[in-house]
Amino acid sequence: MAKTKTIFFCTNCGNETPKWMGRCPGCGAFNTMKEHIEKSVPAGKPKPTASGQGRQPQRIREVTGDTEIRFSTGMGELDRVLGGGAVAGSLVLVGGAPGIGKSTLLLQICNSLCAGRKVLYISGEESERQLKLRAQRLGVDPDDLYILSETRLSDIVDATEHMQPDILIVDSIQTLYNEENESSPGSVSQVKDCTMTMMQLSKAQGITIFVVGHINKDGNIAGPKVLEHMVDCVLYFEGDPNTSYRLLRAAKNRFGSTNEIGVFEMRDIGLVEVPNPSQLLLEGRPEGASGTCVACVMEGTRPVLAEVQALVSKTSFNVPRRTSDGFDFNRAALLLAVGEKRAGMKLSAFDAYINVIGGLRLDEPAADLPVVLAVASSYRDTPIADDLVAIGEVGLTGEIRSVSHLNQRLSEVSRLGFRKCIIPKGGAEKVEIPAGLTVYRVRNIREAIEVAL
Repeated sequence: MAKTKTIFFCTNCGNETPKWMGRCPGCGAFNTMKEHIEKSVPAGKPKPTASGQGRQPQRIREVTGDTEIRFSTGMGELDRVLGGGAVAGSLVLVGGAPGIGKSTLLLQICNSLCAGRKVLYISGEESERQLKLRAQRLGVDPDDLYILSETRLSDIVDATEHMQPDILIVDSIQTLYNEENESSPGSVSQVKDCTMTMMQLSKAQGITIFVVGHINKDGNIAGPKVLEHMVDCVLYFEGDPNTSYRLLRAAKNRFGSTNEIGVFEMRDIGLVEVPNPSQLLLEGRPEGASGTCVACVMEGTRPVLAEVQALVSKTSFNVPRRTSDGFDFNRAALLLAVGEKRAGMKLSAFDAYINVIGGLRLDEPAADLPVVLAVASSYRDTPIADDLVAIGEVGLTGEIRSVSHLNQRLSEVSRLGFRKCIIPKGGAEKVEIPAGLTVYRVRNIREAIEVAL
């Protein structure tokens, strides 16, 4: 007889404990521990494999398929984030907030995916009729697209084995349930079991599977953290639901870089690619206003220009207020301290607000100098030239350190019509200055402020 074991798991982070706790030891959340009863396999009775027999190891030289097979999804921005296209036999997890456009994106690419391939779209949230209506609105009507509204895992596996599709889309993983598991759909054990089954289908039959995953209030994929470790690629759809622009970012990619981003615009006809995100992010930039500076950061292999804004105002509190949106808060506090110590700005008596326009998050050190210059511009109430871009990392002594891919950054700056650029004076990379672009080399933030203001 199978033995049962009672465990408690956190619905927020998936941490498991043998006893109930009021506070999760993993994430620190209160009242998130739920009871789950697991049935264990009796001793001496091994679990059967998918093929019914154990697999034998083989030499790596004898393994066929020495090159990965990639194919285009029909959207260049999605292909960029995936590392050049989808990989056959891979498992891709697409996460994002409700209404951000996850299902729209996966349904839109079916037109291109069905060119010579058979696609099966599984929906646990919509009926076949609802899927048909949404497909008509998006203009999706290929011959080899099959849809199925189902949440039972065994029925989905049977349909997949019967149809033998090349591509499987599951929307969403939290709605599926395994009948052999007594827990409710969306629980940690259910999500783990369903994802494991999807992974076995993907690897055993060579099916490319896209799985939609919902996120929790902290912005992470709902379910156990092991879910992200099981899949080959994790994509996050980001953006403010109140705006029309969306960012697709890779948090994990076994077949490519994790630094690439894809930019889309949500319209009535669905998601539209934005091939030039720099122009989008700089659209509507104010002229002759203080407290704004343009930064050039690398998102994977793509240089992107973004506007950094800062507002410095006299504080009415004992402790000045600091806020940061789109830029790391601790890094912003550090740069403000460096500006006060090394540049003579008395920021301890002022509130400081830093914002990155367009919903982009600047995590690269090259954005340090634009932040300092935007703060200095607001502090002095002196505007920075509209055709100037700043690039550089700021150290604790106020020095400006070199950054990578400087030639690519300068080419993008020149292509978008900017005529001035502040860069670090040092650096081993040989700089090739484009025609019509004036470059100012600076050693510290004092020199940079004097050039910019």
